[in-house]
Amino acid sequence: MDNSAATSAATSRADSPAGSTGARYDAVVVGGGPAGLQAALTLGRVHRSVLLLDSGRYRNETADAMHNFLTHDGTPPAELRAAARAELAAYDTVDVRAVGAERVAPDEGGYAVDLADGSTVRARGLVLATGLRDTLPDKPGLAGLWGREAAHCPFCHGHEYAGRSVAVLGAGPAAGHLTRIMAPVASRLTVLADGAPLEADLPDGVEVRSEPVVGFCRSAGGATVTFADGSTEEHAGVFVVPVSTQAAPFAEQLGLATLPSGGVEVDVMGRTSLPRVHAAGDMAHVAALPMPMASVLVAAASGMVAGAAMVAALL
Repeated sequence: MDNSAATSAATSRADSPAGSTGARYDAVVVGGGPAGLQAALTLGRVHRSVLLLDSGRYRNETADAMHNFLTHDGTPPAELRAAARAELAAYDTVDVRAVGAERVAPDEGGYAVDLADGSTVRARGLVLATGLRDTLPDKPGLAGLWGREAAHCPFCHGHEYAGRSVAVLGAGPAAGHLTRIMAPVASRLTVLADGAPLEADLPDGVEVRSEPVVGFCRSAGGATVTFADGSTEEHAGVFVVPVSTQAAPFAEQLGLATLPSGGVEVDVMGRTSLPRVHAAGDMAHVAALPMPMASVLVAAASGMVAGAAMVAALL
């Protein structure tokens, strides 16, 4: 058996032990969600030295289960992450550190990453997989429902509301899209216009509550909506349209090209506008898409592509 690849990868880190100031890797993967974990696994499978940085913050951390992921439908996100980290532990050239990055910058033909613990690591390439941050409508109680009774993706959460009453918060065009997707699933659909004029073209049978919404709370049947006139209404789930922004400043620090959605622009191989800087997961998408696909399965797949493309870039 030829161990030259493993020996070469190990040698590339011999002068700087993992975690020390100046440690150098073939690639640093920033982000410990499904995209970053898969990118690290892909690089590790061909014995590239890789450091995975996991800040412990995840976009889906409030969700109690993932859905629409073949063989993992209903799996808690934390279980998937734990299983992935256990698998990574089998690869000698993969390091995982529970620390966030604070700054990334070009450095001597590669990239330097300053970490939250004060150390600095260097790499020939970067895979950014830091995800998005969702800002919810400013309604009391809504944040406490996020990821369970309140959601934004019907493919991830819609089936769990089957045969029950479902609301959509907001009078914009998205209300028409969401109610059409959910029409075969829910027994009743209501748009909470929240005092705004209705802009959406709704399917037949959808109710509209025009009163301003003043709050939400969890109830035995899902979520209770309270209106400005004091009336309430209960729904199994509420779909909202959050404002999604980059969860980390690294695209801005590096000056990466971005798209109107705010996502980092990548090509079909996950390559950004800088050499050997790739991006994966819902922080990035190709220009042909209007926005990233918010899906654990898609994120993992994009991590595999970005990791494989990084291997090619390192050759």
